[in-house]
Amino acid sequence: MGISMTPWQRTAHGANLLDSTGQPGVTIFEEITALANKHQAINLGQGFPDTEGPEEIRQIAVDAILGGANQYAPGSGTQQLREAISEHQERFYSLKIDPVSEVVVSTGATEAIAAALLAFIEPGDEVVTFEPFYDSYAAMIGLTEAKHKVVPLHAPTFEPDLDQLRSAVSDQTRIILINNPHNPTGAVFSTDVLNEVIALAHKHDCIIVSDEVYEHLTFGTKHTPIASLPGGFERTITISSAGKSFSFTGWKVGWATGPKDLITALRTVKQFLTYSSGPAFQPAVAQALRLPDTFYQKFAGSLEEGAKALSAGLEAAGIPVIRPSGTYFLVADINQFKRNDAVHVARMMPEQVGVAAIPLSVFVQPENVRHYQGFLRFAFCKQPHVISAAAQKLQRLPEVLNR
Repeated sequence: MGISMTPWQRTAHGANLLDSTGQPGVTIFEEITALANKHQAINLGQGFPDTEGPEEIRQIAVDAILGGANQYAPGSGTQQLREAISEHQERFYSLKIDPVSEVVVSTGATEAIAAALLAFIEPGDEVVTFEPFYDSYAAMIGLTEAKHKVVPLHAPTFEPDLDQLRSAVSDQTRIILINNPHNPTGAVFSTDVLNEVIALAHKHDCIIVSDEVYEHLTFGTKHTPIASLPGGFERTITISSAGKSFSFTGWKVGWATGPKDLITALRTVKQFLTYSSGPAFQPAVAQALRLPDTFYQKFAGSLEEGAKALSAGLEAAGIPVIRPSGTYFLVADINQFKRNDAVHVARMMPEQVGVAAIPLSVFVQPENVRHYQGFLRFAFCKQPHVISAAAQKLQRLPEVLNR
């Protein structure tokens, strides 16, 4: 007798986590990384930096380990880190956050997102996201047995159509889950979009979960937290992490802020997931959040240079690029070429081009793949010499695409 798939497995099948027989498989990220390793290709697929975060911040973590910070931290996070998060929100966004009742520290942003969904979703509720979406969203929504509704983001702006957004949100919508700045497209949403999300949350009595892990990684535009706009804070759980802002992706220290009632519900679920997160990393992250403005400006500036260099290399090869406004990622458009199925192309590239990328279509629901099949996502969070070498190798890509 066969065992039926769980809601998570059904969702995971669409996310390329199960093979054609329904058995556990590998994600496209793992597959492409394995191909990159096999062919010694430059891996611009997975979004992680190849440089370390600030040495003085790493040393705080080392000293904390040697000093005995190796047992459970408080479930809500250390007081030092919660206070630093509160200070950060006021310093950058003029948001006054109570560090005791309106902040919780999580094991990366992903756990905070999972805890928020599990805290507020009942089977049959609706969750609305933009599409493409960060791949864990679909799996977490599937775990709650909610209905996942999407609002498409179309090239070249990757801004949602507001009428389509209004049509997607209903009285059955429990959460509008947004990611801004947006992975995988590199878009930064306008205040018109954010204000419309707020208006819809009030109209339909739902919650906003705002994933803002790339908040400091914007280029020529300023990040606006949705919680900082009129009517936003009282309905919004804002999520961020140290991984993207400080290049400490392996530390898995994230946080959520918002009104007391929303954070209390999230914390109640979170205590049954990991309970607490790396105690030695928390004082280090607290200090990182207090780094001067020049640190944030320099880091964002270096990423912008990487984006420009990689974009220029692709464009020199004749491949159109949708230049990003933020994040680690840019999107290349291969629709004009003879071979324009990005999944197939991504599997060929490590061997035939020497560079790895990820097809944008793996970030969408299965029925919508055709709308995104001609786009590749490249990560530019790499050192200048790596980007330069990749740009040179990518001059061979058109030859592969036209065979």
